[in-house]
Amino acid sequence: MIGIGYTLPAVVSVLLVIAWELLFLRTGLFRRPAYWMSMAIVLGFQIPVDGWLTKLSAPIVVYHDDHFSGIRFPWDIPVEDFLFGFSMVTAVLLLWERQRLRRETAESEAM
Repeated sequence: MIGIGYTLPAVVSVLLVIAWELLFLRTGLFRRPAYWMSMAIVLGFQIPVDGWLTKLSAPIVVYHDDHFSGIRFPWDIPVEDFLFGFSMVTAVLLLWERQRLRRETAESEAM
């Protein structure tokens, strides 16, 4: 089945991270312009690096055709790489934000 090896986990990772924020953590991260600017910065670095690693003319990283969607944009980058990138960066920022909120709550209760 095409895409099961890489596409399905990539999509599931995005859904899980979004659900984690919206249903459990509720940090409000997605409403902050700073978050979206951070994601733009990540993309600004991810595109040239990932493009260089996955370029079809001389790939360093090779994806088996049966394991991803086959959609590549831009510069031969599998779209699944952006999904995993979103999930990883967002999960780390959510953990960081959650820790900050806990620390602030503990400090305000100690006063």
